[in-house]
Amino acid sequence: MDNQKVIISVLGKDRVGIISTISKVLADHNANIVDISQTILQDYFTMIMLVDITHSPLEFNELKKRVADAGDSIGMDINVQNTEIFDYMHRI
Repeated sequence: MDNQKVIISVLGKDRVGIISTISKVLADHNANIVDISQTILQDYFTMIMLVDITHSPLEFNELKKRVADAGDSIGMDINVQNTEIFDYMHRI
């Protein structure tokens, strides 16, 4: 099976537990964080993650929904995209 990777972007007002909340959902579904970049711009938290979902038992759309629901529960805007779609949308 080919590796299946997704890009997860997170944006919202900074608060305690953002990384923990998102990474717990991923770990609970056997999704591996390959790379992560996060920063705080004044009071706003931003994060981009590259996540390998090859071994997740969930279909992409179900995992995307669960990550988005976790974001909603803490007031964060989360977007999950397949890397192929992300690459296609951002090519020059």
